[in-house]
Amino acid sequence: MSQTMTDGGNIVDLLKRLRDDTSALVREEVALAKTEVSEKAAKLSRNVGYLAAGGLLGYSGLIIILMGLGSLLTQLFRDQGMREGTAGFLGFLIIGGIVAVISAGLVMKAIAALKQDSLKPEKTIETLQEDKQWAQNKIR
Repeated sequence: MSQTMTDGGNIVDLLKRLRDDTSALVREEVALAKTEVSEKAAKLSRNVGYLAAGGLLGYSGLIIILMGLGSLLTQLFRDQGMREGTAGFLGFLIIGGIVAVISAGLVMKAIAALKQDSLKPEKTIETLQEDKQWAQNKIR
């Protein structure tokens, strides 16, 4: 009879240890997930900040350059005999069209780069799958 009680006690102890180990494992995985997500969020926000700062600085210089190019085209069209209003409109319209095409390309590139960075905690998901397998093996 003492054999049966000992075996029963060992199984209960094993189940308690399994429960405690599983609880500790889940807490560690949650902590890992929080750390991983916060690291990825910080990297993403830093890169978005760089993108915004670079865009604003470049925008200032670009405006001046584009105005100069628009004026240059206007002058070239006037020298070819075009009326001043038409030459000004056409010169700045051409420059605006070129800038719009370049801008669309840059925005698409930035969006594609941002889509590559995921906030999904990939390492945590992988270890959770390993932990699930571990727990299943312990139960068997």
